Amino acid sequence: MWRFSRKTPLLFTDRNGFRRTRLVSLKFMEFCSSQPIKDTKDSVREISDLLKHNNWQILMDSSDIPNKLNPEVIRTVLHENQVGDPVRLLNFFYWSENKMGIPQNFKSFSILAVNLCKSNLFGPANVLLERMIRTHSSPLVILDSIVSSYRDCEGSNPLVFDILIDTYKKMGMLREASDVFLAAKNYEFMPSLRCCNSVLKDLLKANLMGLFWKVYDGMSEAKIPPDVYTFTNLIGALCKVGRLKDAKNVLFEMGEKGCSPNSVTYNVVIGGFCRVGNLDEALEMKKSMVEKGLVPDNFTYTILINGFCKEKRSKEAKLILAEMFEMGLKPDNIPYTALIDGFMRAGDIEEAFRVKDEMVARGIQLNLVTYNILVHGVCKVGKIEKAHELMNEMVEMGWKPDSKTYNLLIEVYCREQNMGRAFELLDEMKKRNLAPTVVTYSVIINGLCRCGDFPRANGVLGEMVTRGLKPNSIIFTTIISGHIREGRVGEAIKVLEGMSGKGVAPDVFCYNSIIIGLCKARKMEEARTYLLEMVKRGLIPNDYTYGALIQGYSKVGEMQDADRYFSEMLGCGLVPNDVIYMALIDGHCKVGNIAEAFSIFRGMLGRGMLPGLKMYSVLIHGLSRNGKMQEAMGVFSEVTEKGLVPDVFTYSSLIFGFCKGGEIEKAFQLLQDMSERGIDPNIVTYNALIDGLCKSDDIEGARKLFDGIPGKGFAPNGVTYATMIDGYCKSGNVTEAFRLFGEMPSRGVQPDSFVYNALVDGCCKEGRMEEALDSFHEMLQKGFATTRSFNTLIDGFCKFGKLQEANQLLKEMADKQVMPDHVTYTTVIDWHCKVGKMEEANRLFLEMQERNIMPNAVTYTSLIHGYKREGNTSEAFALFEKMVAKGIKPDEVTYGVMVGAQLKDANLVEAS
Repeated sequence: MWRFSRKTPLLFTDRNGFRRTRLVSLKFMEFCSSQPIKDTKDSVREISDLLKHNNWQILMDSSDIPNKLNPEVIRTVLHENQVGDPVRLLNFFYWSENKMGIPQNFKSFSILAVNLCKSNLFGPANVLLERMIRTHSSPLVILDSIVSSYRDCEGSNPLVFDILIDTYKKMGMLREASDVFLAAKNYEFMPSLRCCNSVLKDLLKANLMGLFWKVYDGMSEAKIPPDVYTFTNLIGALCKVGRLKDAKNVLFEMGEKGCSPNSVTYNVVIGGFCRVGNLDEALEMKKSMVEKGLVPDNFTYTILINGFCKEKRSKEAKLILAEMFEMGLKPDNIPYTALIDGFMRAGDIEEAFRVKDEMVARGIQLNLVTYNILVHGVCKVGKIEKAHELMNEMVEMGWKPDSKTYNLLIEVYCREQNMGRAFELLDEMKKRNLAPTVVTYSVIINGLCRCGDFPRANGVLGEMVTRGLKPNSIIFTTIISGHIREGRVGEAIKVLEGMSGKGVAPDVFCYNSIIIGLCKARKMEEARTYLLEMVKRGLIPNDYTYGALIQGYSKVGEMQDADRYFSEMLGCGLVPNDVIYMALIDGHCKVGNIAEAFSIFRGMLGRGMLPGLKMYSVLIHGLSRNGKMQEAMGVFSEVTEKGLVPDVFTYSSLIFGFCKGGEIEKAFQLLQDMSERGIDPNIVTYNALIDGLCKSDDIEGARKLFDGIPGKGFAPNGVTYATMIDGYCKSGNVTEAFRLFGEMPSRGVQPDSFVYNALVDGCCKEGRMEEALDSFHEMLQKGFATTRSFNTLIDGFCKFGKLQEANQLLKEMADKQVMPDHVTYTTVIDWHCKVGKMEEANRLFLEMQERNIMPNAVTYTSLIHGYKREGNTSEAFALFEKMVAKGIKPDEVTYGVMVGAQLKDANLVEAS
């Protein structure tokens, strides 16, 4: 027996469906086990008798009935009085609930709902079912209860199931509505066709396609005959999932099933074809519609106009608008707005404004959307004054500019880096009580980042947070990208690492910005680290991620890694673009891997990607750089066969290749071919030809080309001067080389390390060591001196027997923090050996190894030869054995020296 002596809070639901808490004496709960069945029957009989009177409520209030009420009594009263007035029963239900202060029996809701529907009182039934749903959440339990009550009540109306489903739909509970629909079959009840169509329509609108197909299949299994609305919903679903062919078939099959499509059905199909850009098919559908005797309406034409505009066929869309007038239809602002948007997107501002003028002339008022499209269009082309005119016109026409209008204007000022005006507009927004949005702040932060004003960008970010707006990952990506553009990779990384603390998870775009920046800075190991971190966070690398890594590794020549990420990219189903292919081809060509470059090129063709001129030019450039001129010309022929016109880069690459290989005539033939095709050579072309002539010892021909450059409309650059100076130095005319060197500053061209090295080398070869030393010291002052520079001068001093100066330069390298290499030491060692200073040569030999500079075959051969000269053949043989033991392969010179040493030692047997 349940007995409680204190009050406890209970939840009950009032007639409006709100749950309320009330302290209720638990004596009301004693009925569960303590109230005798006889007393219950007596109470039910007494209440039923009183309900027959019109003044039942007064009679009950003045009796002890309120004390006898409990959920079970009320359920029984409702059950036994189903033939009575359902409205009176409903009022009794609410009255008794108020008297009890506790929830009604679950079954009571079902009994009443069934009875109300039986009397066609669908409105009250709907309210009651909504309360039932709010109180008891399980749709299948509710359905089971209603089915039970339906079967108990004679003459029940099956529309109660429609009302239940409609109630769920009105409450936004489409999944539950679908559950009830699908479960009703198990009870051999099915909602009406109207209800089925309504569910399908709402599921389609909510994009719940999985449930849509379940409900539709349920209808088919229950053999509910479809009508035009069912077919229209089905066609709409097929269009939504891209099955346009099936949608079209259903449309044509409708007639065979005795159901003719209406204009709405055709509009759905036309809309589907327009959405996927198949405008010709959409027009065919319109034609078919007319043939069926249906008249295209405003909606039909609006769909078509919008579709044509989105596909950048606005001129045709305008003809469709004209057809509307011919058909006696009156377009509203929607098709006009679509047309204006179409012309704006196409960059035809004048035509967009002509459409606006026509719109006004026909008495069709522009709305805020139309004005914003116009403002966006003029802002896009930088016509800010026109944008302000439109803004003023908007106000005159009674439209208030919204945040989108201001955002458009702010964006154009930010794009022009006029941040002062952008902030003025931001202040104006606030004065007009227009709250800046996330987009507003995003645009301003982007503008500040483009100006490099990161402190102010951070200030705007802070203001945004203060106003209660949460920055999104796009804003952080903007800041990160800004730092990357400025080369501030470290600052960008700090922003990325601080995102989580601000409650924003970095997305793939944030990581891509970091990875792209690191790859451009050639910090490939760091880039790979952030890729791993990105994947660890569950983010999937996209084509930009892989593209950055592939390009980065290709630039640093680490082609194995580049190929690995390329394979990984393909494995993920991502499609590489031409930039990625060019990076790979160029990278493989740079490391001399021509076969792999061709393999990638063929693979690209196999994937259906057609190479453009740029792609062919990269391949030609790579082949030419590697001296593969036959293959390069083969690719060049393919370019012309495909109707592509080679450009100056293509020709310059080929000319460079032929010049490098000493085939000057072929290079000049290509220059002639360029002229015949109307392609002007540039300084790169002339530099290649001048270099080729210099290498062919035709310094006069090179000078003639050099002197003719100004007449071609451009000036010699640093490479041109460096090539000529090097050519003169190599031909022994150092005087002319110095004359050109002196001319460079007056032409605005600064000498680089190559020029200085050429002069030092030329002076050394001519024995002009003082001038060589002067040029070298000038190099040191400018910070141009490299290991190569020291090597050239050291070799010069050695050749003229000035070993002391050579040794001094070797020591000076350490002071200048320039690292000697094996060439430096081998040069000095060789000359010490030649003059018989073997002790010093050996000291240098040991010193180089202490500095982790490994001797090569030439170093060993120089020492062996030195020992042989002084007759120390045993030391020569010992050194030879050490050389072989260290895995250094002797060359022909080494063997020649060894044979000579053996002959000198009179060991003719071994020598033979």
